[in-house]
Amino acid sequence: MKHLRHFLFAIGIACAAPASAQNIASLPEAIAFANDLEQRQGFAAEQLLAQMATLQTNPRVIQLMEPPATPGQRSWQRYRARFIEPRRIQNGVRFWQEHAATLARARALYGVPEEIIVAIIGVETFYGRITGNFGVYEALATLAFQYPRRADFFRTELEQFLLMSRENGFDPLTIKGSFAGALGIPQFMPGSLRRYAIDFDGDQRVDLANSVPDAIGSVARFLEQHGWQPGGTIAVPARVQAESPVESWLAAGIRPALRAGDLLNAGLHAEIAPEHRVTLIDLVTPEQGTEYWLGLENFYVITRYNRSSFYAMSVFQLAEAIRAALPETPPTQYSAR
Repeated sequence: MKHLRHFLFAIGIACAAPASAQNIASLPEAIAFANDLEQRQGFAAEQLLAQMATLQTNPRVIQLMEPPATPGQRSWQRYRARFIEPRRIQNGVRFWQEHAATLARARALYGVPEEIIVAIIGVETFYGRITGNFGVYEALATLAFQYPRRADFFRTELEQFLLMSRENGFDPLTIKGSFAGALGIPQFMPGSLRRYAIDFDGDQRVDLANSVPDAIGSVARFLEQHGWQPGGTIAVPARVQAESPVESWLAAGIRPALRAGDLLNAGLHAEIAPEHRVTLIDLVTPEQGTEYWLGLENFYVITRYNRSSFYAMSVFQLAEAIRAALPETPPTQYSAR
């Protein structure tokens, strides 16, 4: 790397940072990363480090990533109230009405109902209104080089982000997103964007920041690629008896692996065919009885977007509320012919 040693010496003098923040290009991990991308992906290490020399590690990003020092109790009712509320439902109806034809096309092509696509976008960014104001380059680099707990994951995402920027002609220093580097209306991580995002408005480029059709198509394709079953049930409410082996059912994990008939025979009550494979979902609220549901394959698919049963249930219930609030006018139909 021509002149790289002189370049690093210069940024070390010119870009000295306070103890709470460091110039990213001065970090040994960043230098090794740039060298690696030069060898494997054809980037110029000196150019990458010049970009990084304009960035500081962001302590706020680390703070937001860390779990709270004194974590509160998990509460399904408190979590649910953030998303299943009148404004988000009303705006979801409006979003569906404004983009009915695009949503119908996505349903026809990928089998994902309109209300699920709308609800994911509603939970993620309030229908594109809150997409994040962190510099994605800075956030990902901070986590890649200063957050050992998940450094490997974020180095991969930083690489994917730089590849995405090069492929699409974006200036990576100008792109904004979440503190974790999620992007655009549907909050895709860069790796997911490169794997699953699509041009759904026909302008020959993928733009999840500004194109609602691209966001809609990309959410639908993400779910379809992760195994969405068209017409399949998502979840059904359940009641358990005091003597039911709840802990062993929960220990089976989030992927549907339990035969519903076995749970029914052991004292669980639910409206479900015995041959279905299910997972038991416990929605805990302090000082209230735990709410139980059975999740099927489509519930599991929603957790591939965010690996939280609270998240997936919020998407499901927001979707149901939005569909129930739609005017009586039938949704737009789309023919693939």
